[in-house]
Amino acid sequence: MGGVIGQWVTSGGLFIVLVLMLINSCGVPFPSEVIMPVAGVLAAAGHFNIVVVIVIGIAGNWLGALLAYAVARRFGRPLLLGPGRRIGISPRHLDLADHWIDRYGLAAVFFGRMLPVIHTYISFPAGLAKMQPVWFAGLSLVGSTVWVTFLAVLGYEVGANYTKVSGPIGTAAIVIAVLLVIALVAWYLRGRGRDSPASSSGA
Repeated sequence: MGGVIGQWVTSGGLFIVLVLMLINSCGVPFPSEVIMPVAGVLAAAGHFNIVVVIVIGIAGNWLGALLAYAVARRFGRPLLLGPGRRIGISPRHLDLADHWIDRYGLAAVFFGRMLPVIHTYISFPAGLAKMQPVWFAGLSLVGSTVWVTFLAVLGYEVGANYTKVSGPIGTAAIVIAVLLVIALVAWYLRGRGRDSPASSSGA
Protein backbone atom coordinates (compact mmCIF):
# COMPACT_ATOMS: atom_id res chain seq x y z
CA MET A 1 0.00 0.00 0.00
CA GLY A 2 2.91 2.35 0.68
CA GLY A 3 3.99 2.07 -2.94
CA VAL A 4 0.48 2.80 -4.22
CA ILE A 5 0.09 5.82 -1.96
CA GLY A 6 3.54 7.01 -2.99
CA GLN A 7 2.47 6.89 -6.65
CA TRP A 8 -0.74 8.77 -5.86
CA VAL A 9 1.08 11.46 -3.91
CA THR A 10 3.79 11.81 -6.55
CA SER A 11 1.32 12.10 -9.42
CA GLY A 12 -1.40 14.08 -7.62
CA GLY A 13 0.78 16.25 -5.43
CA LEU A 14 -0.31 17.87 -2.22
CA PHE A 15 -3.96 17.80 -3.26
CA ILE A 16 -3.85 14.00 -2.93
CA VAL A 17 -2.26 14.34 0.52
CA LEU A 18 -5.14 16.62 1.53
CA VAL A 19 -7.80 14.27 0.14
CA LEU A 20 -6.29 11.08 1.60
CA MET A 21 -5.88 12.62 5.05
CA LEU A 22 -9.45 13.92 4.94
CA ILE A 23 -10.79 10.51 3.92
CA ASN A 24 -8.72 8.83 6.65
CA SER A 25 -10.39 11.00 9.30
CA CYS A 26 -13.83 10.06 7.95
CA GLY A 27 -13.45 6.38 8.77
CA VAL A 28 -11.90 5.08 5.54
CA PRO A 29 -8.72 3.13 6.36
CA PHE A 30 -6.16 4.97 4.26
CA PRO A 31 -3.49 5.00 6.97
CA SER A 32 -1.98 8.35 7.88
CA GLU A 33 0.99 6.28 9.10
CA VAL A 34 1.78 5.74 5.41
CA ILE A 35 0.45 8.93 3.80
CA MET A 36 2.44 11.49 5.79
CA PRO A 37 5.80 9.65 5.90
CA VAL A 38 5.59 9.14 2.12
CA ALA A 39 4.91 12.86 1.66
CA GLY A 40 7.83 13.61 4.00
CA VAL A 41 10.17 11.41 1.97
CA LEU A 42 9.08 13.18 -1.21
CA ALA A 43 9.70 16.53 0.48
CA ALA A 44 13.23 15.44 1.35
CA ALA A 45 13.72 14.53 -2.33
CA GLY A 46 12.78 18.08 -3.31
CA HIS A 47 9.27 17.45 -4.64
CA PHE A 48 7.51 19.46 -1.90
CA ASN A 49 8.23 21.92 0.89
CA ILE A 50 8.09 20.06 4.21
CA VAL A 51 6.29 22.93 5.97
CA VAL A 52 3.60 22.97 3.29
CA VAL A 53 3.31 19.16 3.53
CA ILE A 54 2.68 19.43 7.27
CA VAL A 55 0.13 22.23 6.90
CA ILE A 56 -1.75 20.34 4.18
CA GLY A 57 -1.71 17.13 6.20
CA ILE A 58 -3.05 18.89 9.30
CA ALA A 59 -5.76 20.62 7.26
CA GLY A 60 -6.94 17.35 5.72
CA ASN A 61 -6.87 15.50 9.02
CA TRP A 62 -8.74 18.27 10.84
CA LEU A 63 -11.36 18.90 8.15
CA GLY A 64 -12.08 15.18 7.94
CA ALA A 65 -12.48 15.05 11.72
CA LEU A 66 -14.95 17.94 11.66
CA LEU A 67 -16.92 16.32 8.83
CA ALA A 68 -17.11 12.96 10.62
CA TYR A 69 -18.16 14.69 13.85
CA ALA A 70 -20.90 16.66 12.07
CA VAL A 71 -22.27 13.57 10.30
CA ALA A 72 -22.37 11.54 13.52
CA ARG A 73 -23.94 14.38 15.48
CA ARG A 74 -26.61 14.98 12.84
CA PHE A 75 -27.49 11.45 11.67
CA GLY A 76 -26.28 9.12 14.44
CA ARG A 77 -25.52 5.40 14.37
CA PRO A 78 -28.18 4.45 11.77
CA LEU A 79 -26.15 6.20 9.06
CA LEU A 80 -22.74 5.11 10.37
CA LEU A 81 -23.79 1.46 10.65
CA GLY A 82 -25.94 1.53 7.52
CA PRO A 83 -24.14 3.07 4.54
CA GLY A 84 -21.05 3.40 6.73
CA ARG A 85 -20.56 -0.37 6.65
CA ARG A 86 -19.60 -0.07 2.99
CA ILE A 87 -16.41 1.77 3.93
CA GLY A 88 -15.58 -0.59 6.79
CA ILE A 89 -17.24 1.08 9.77
CA SER A 90 -18.53 -1.52 12.22
CA PRO A 91 -20.08 -1.51 15.71
CA ARG A 92 -16.76 -2.80 17.04
CA HIS A 93 -14.93 0.29 15.76
CA LEU A 94 -17.52 2.64 17.25
CA ASP A 95 -17.56 0.73 20.54
CA LEU A 96 -13.78 0.98 20.78
CA ALA A 97 -13.87 4.74 20.24
CA ASP A 98 -16.91 5.04 22.55
CA HIS A 99 -14.88 3.38 25.29
CA TRP A 100 -12.20 6.03 24.94
CA ILE A 101 -14.73 8.86 25.08
CA ASP A 102 -16.47 7.37 28.13
CA ARG A 103 -13.25 6.73 29.97
CA TYR A 104 -11.17 9.80 29.13
CA GLY A 105 -13.69 12.43 28.01
CA LEU A 106 -12.18 15.43 26.23
CA ALA A 107 -8.66 14.03 26.58
CA ALA A 108 -9.72 11.10 24.38
CA VAL A 109 -10.09 13.44 21.40
CA PHE A 110 -6.58 14.82 21.79
CA PHE A 111 -4.79 11.54 22.46
CA GLY A 112 -7.12 9.55 20.20
CA ARG A 113 -5.90 11.52 17.19
CA MET A 114 -2.45 10.02 17.74
CA LEU A 115 -3.38 6.34 18.12
CA PRO A 116 -3.66 3.77 15.32
CA VAL A 117 -7.28 2.80 14.48
CA ILE A 118 -8.65 5.08 17.23
CA HIS A 119 -7.77 8.27 15.33
CA THR A 120 -9.77 7.12 12.31
CA TYR A 121 -12.98 6.71 14.32
CA ILE A 122 -12.73 8.97 17.38
CA SER A 123 -14.79 11.74 15.74
CA PHE A 124 -17.88 9.55 15.47
CA PRO A 125 -18.52 8.91 19.18
CA ALA A 126 -17.66 12.53 19.93
CA GLY A 127 -20.42 13.54 17.53
CA LEU A 128 -22.83 10.92 18.85
CA ALA A 129 -22.21 12.21 22.39
CA LYS A 130 -22.76 15.78 21.12
CA MET A 131 -19.45 16.88 22.58
CA GLN A 132 -19.12 20.67 22.69
CA PRO A 133 -18.08 21.61 19.11
CA VAL A 134 -15.48 24.22 20.08
CA TRP A 135 -13.70 21.83 22.42
CA PHE A 136 -13.82 19.05 19.85
CA ALA A 137 -12.48 21.28 17.07
CA GLY A 138 -9.69 22.71 19.23
CA LEU A 139 -8.49 19.42 20.67
CA SER A 140 -8.69 17.74 17.27
CA LEU A 141 -6.57 20.49 15.74
CA VAL A 142 -3.89 20.24 18.42
CA GLY A 143 -3.84 16.43 18.31
CA SER A 144 -3.74 16.39 14.51
CA THR A 145 -0.88 18.90 14.53
CA VAL A 146 1.26 16.74 16.79
CA TRP A 147 0.50 13.50 14.92
CA VAL A 148 0.88 14.82 11.38
CA THR A 149 4.05 16.76 12.17
CA PHE A 150 5.65 13.70 13.75
CA LEU A 151 4.85 11.47 10.79
CA ALA A 152 5.92 14.01 8.16
CA VAL A 153 9.22 14.81 9.90
CA LEU A 154 9.88 11.10 10.37
CA GLY A 155 9.48 10.57 6.62
CA TYR A 156 11.57 13.63 5.86
CA GLU A 157 14.45 12.42 8.04
CA VAL A 158 14.34 8.98 6.45
CA GLY A 159 14.35 10.55 2.99
CA ALA A 160 17.21 12.89 3.85
CA ASN A 161 19.37 9.97 5.00
CA TYR A 162 18.15 7.52 2.39
CA THR A 163 21.53 7.03 0.76
CA LYS A 164 22.92 5.77 4.08
CA VAL A 165 20.13 3.33 4.79
CA SER A 166 18.63 2.62 1.38
CA GLY A 167 19.16 -1.14 1.59
CA PRO A 168 17.64 -1.79 5.02
CA ILE A 169 14.92 0.81 4.56
CA GLY A 170 13.92 -0.61 1.17
CA THR A 171 13.59 -4.09 2.61
CA ALA A 172 11.74 -2.86 5.70
CA ALA A 173 9.36 -0.77 3.59
CA ILE A 174 8.37 -3.80 1.53
CA VAL A 175 7.81 -5.91 4.64
CA ILE A 176 5.82 -3.16 6.39
CA ALA A 177 3.69 -2.52 3.30
CA VAL A 178 2.84 -6.21 2.97
CA LEU A 179 2.03 -6.56 6.68
CA LEU A 180 -0.08 -3.40 6.57
CA VAL A 181 -2.15 -4.67 3.66
CA ILE A 182 -2.66 -8.03 5.40
CA ALA A 183 -3.64 -6.30 8.65
CA LEU A 184 -6.13 -4.01 6.92
CA VAL A 185 -7.75 -6.88 5.02
CA ALA A 186 -7.97 -8.99 8.17
CA TRP A 187 -9.40 -6.08 10.16
CA TYR A 188 -12.02 -5.36 7.51
CA LEU A 189 -13.09 -8.99 7.09
CA ARG A 190 -13.23 -9.59 10.84
CA GLY A 191 -15.43 -6.54 11.31
CA ARG A 192 -17.81 -7.68 8.58
CA GLY A 193 -17.83 -11.23 9.92
CA ARG A 194 -18.74 -10.14 13.44
CA ASP A 195 -21.52 -7.91 12.15
CA SER A 196 -23.07 -10.44 9.76
CA PRO A 197 -26.58 -11.75 10.46
CA ALA A 198 -25.22 -15.26 10.91
CA SER A 199 -22.79 -14.20 13.64
CA SER A 200 -25.49 -12.15 15.36
CA SER A 201 -27.99 -15.02 15.39
CA GLY A 202 -25.39 -17.39 16.75
CA ALA A 203 -24.44 -15.07 19.63
